[in-house]
Amino acid sequence: MPTQLIPKANLLEIFSSIQGEGVLVGCRQIFLRFPDCNLNCRYCDTDFLQSKTCQVESSPGTGKLDKLENPLDFATIENLISAWDSELPDAHHSISITGGEPLVHQQLLSSWLPKLRKILPIYLETNGTLPDQLVTLIHHLDWVSMDIKLHSLTGERTEWDIHRRFLEIANLTNCYVKLVVGDETPDLELQLAADLVSTVSKQIPIVLQPVTIGGQITIATKRLLQMQSLISEINSNVRVIPQTHRFMGVL
Repeated sequence: MPTQLIPKANLLEIFSSIQGEGVLVGCRQIFLRFPDCNLNCRYCDTDFLQSKTCQVESSPGTGKLDKLENPLDFATIENLISAWDSELPDAHHSISITGGEPLVHQQLLSSWLPKLRKILPIYLETNGTLPDQLVTLIHHLDWVSMDIKLHSLTGERTEWDIHRRFLEIANLTNCYVKLVVGDETPDLELQLAADLVSTVSKQIPIVLQPVTIGGQITIATKRLLQMQSLISEINSNVRVIPQTHRFMGVL
């Protein structure tokens, strides 16, 4: 598709930083943060409302942000990522497509991802509730970080069947499941989530992520270890990983 025909996008942020969550924690990525989400989780700490401008790091790793007017054309994004990749060869593991919920922009991503993937591998962060959108993009993805949204934390109904369909598709590439947990999380929810993952594959890692509020983990370590023990009886590939970027003070 000629560059001039590739749709423009409203983005919130573009920056280079350390992945602070999940199995790729510590890897450096270029983050493209999209607006909009199909859920409204109680604990969400991300402003995903559309904006007239996108905050773009002036140089990778500086933390200094400039503003570009939305919508951004693809050539701008492509040139920026290519420049950062050339400036810091082999420093970046992948491009993180994050939000909000990126899959609500499925049509745009279908034109962007094949071209971005020629620069760096693609890592998708998603709430795991839009399987029909994922199936059209899975062949462009190298990693899928999928949440299973637990009612006890989100305040929204957990769509177990939809999550299962989503994970079956995500398992066609590298993937893992993230469970945001807190004191409110009952054992039954953990068991249901672990059972769901195991029905797809016992090889899929499960990450327990303690909810962070105001920069603080609000659940006791003893309870996290109990949760890990419970899930490990069903799926031994379970890890406890907090949002490390919150403690590092990075973007």
